[in-house]
Amino acid sequence: MKKVAIIMGSDSDLSKVEKAFEVFKALEIPFEVHVYSAHRTPLEAKAFAENAAQNGFGVIIAAAGMAAHLAGAIAANTVLPVIGIPIKAAALDGMDALLSTVMMPTGIPVATVAIDGAKNAAYLAAQILAVSDEGLRCKLIALRHEAAKEVLEKDQKISQKYNA
Repeated sequence: MKKVAIIMGSDSDLSKVEKAFEVFKALEIPFEVHVYSAHRTPLEAKAFAENAAQNGFGVIIAAAGMAAHLAGAIAANTVLPVIGIPIKAAALDGMDALLSTVMMPTGIPVATVAIDGAKNAAYLAAQILAVSDEGLRCKLIALRHEAAKEVLEKDQKISQKYNA
């Protein structure tokens, strides 16, 4: 199975990004975590992206706040799928990061999840890998069935309580 790379623009993003780790562990997806900045370590970020495919990665997740150019900088240097996680910072509640991540030029796409949406980034990465991994696809289907079952159980409890 291909690995997932999770790159943060700063170690201050770790508490938000860790939520993705839980998903990867539960689905038994190998992953690596790194800190590279689009602005402070652009050469290292570029080298990582350029070599990611040959180093066994299938998807890259890039998390950054404020100007949030990391996902775009990574995507500019690889054709692997890149998923951006805009991180909420104090100034604009993450809207700056969201807009910086989602507004990519034609030909350099970045899939973008919600502000601080690390779990959905992990699930999207898993879905991308599942295109060529039947076992992973089955695990994702089972998770969907379990989530539906939980919602229906909650519906039943609410219905019994409030519907005559």
